[in-house]
Order: sequence, then structure tokens, then C-alpha cells
Amino acid sequence: MEGEKFSQGEWFSGKVEIVPYDPVWPFQFEQQAELIRKALGAAALAIDHAGSTAVPGLAAKPVLDILLTVKDSSQEDSYSSALEVKGFSLLIREPEWFEHRMFKHFSPATNLHVFSAGCPEIKRVKRFRDWLRINEMDCIIYETSKRRLAARRWRSVQDYADAKTEVINEILERALSG
Repeated sequence: MEGEKFSQGEWFSGKVEIVPYDPVWPFQFEQQAELIRKALGAAALAIDHAGSTAVPGLAAKPVLDILLTVKDSSQEDSYSSALEVKGFSLLIREPEWFEHRMFKHFSPATNLHVFSAGCPEIKRVKRFRDWLRINEMDCIIYETSKRRLAARRWRSVQDYADAKTEVINEILERALSG
């Protein structure tokens, strides 16, 4: 819901829930993308559905991951206020990692990752998503790994995400050579 607030605890707790693929996720992405387009207009150079919710059939945390490409993500004044009016809250600022910014939205649950045009991380994330969409075996390997890791207790959801790095890199290696 536009403007609805949430506590950071519900976003950063170590509890990870993996649910079966929900066919409503692409529709929710389109709604969020439209909200972002209305907020930013031409400043939104690209809006892409990323992460597991963007892969049909793949179980996932019920949180949309969206990649937003802007001219320069370090220039928060050019987009931050407009997103906040639409219910997105800036929670992560990583100038040392591709000038990444991450906003959260409550309903539907969304991680909005903001990167600058030409950032290599955008290409990497989209390649991973696209590979999982066409490679059933790697999709199964990834889901199995996520379920195994989600069963553990984590200090934070970021620790869970970091624990997936090895399997992601293995799959990306195949995707880049395939």
C-alpha cells in the first residue's frame, strides 16, 4: 500500500521463508514498475524484474527484487524523494559497491535495487535470471540450495543471501560459458 510503513526488524530478521512460486509475482512486479515509472518518469532508464520471483516455477522468498537503472545512483536527490512519496524507504547505501542503493516497499514486499547506467552488476543479475529461466537443472540446484540454507537460523537475511554466493557463482559460470 502506498505510503504504508514497516519496521526494519521485519525486513532484516534472520528468519527466511521460501514459498512455492506464485503466478501473481509478475503482476505485482508490473504494478511496482508502474509506480516507479510514475514517480520518476524519464529518470527511470530501466526497470527489471530480477531475483527468484522473476523465474517462473522457482520457489522464493515472497519478496520482489527489482533493478532500477538511473543515470547516476550516487545522485540520490534525483530519485530518492520521488520514490519515498510512493512508499519506498531507503535502507541501504553502498557507495563502495557500484554506488548501490536499496529501497524497501511494504506491499507488495519489494527490494528495489538502484544502480547507475552501465553498471556491470545489472548485466550479471539479469544473466543469472535469464539462465535460470531456461536451464531447469540449474534452477533445481539453486532452489535446493536455497531451501537447505533457509532451514538454518541466520543472524540476518543478508547472511542467508551471502551464503548463497557459492552456488550463484557456480551457476553464473555455467551461464556465462553456455
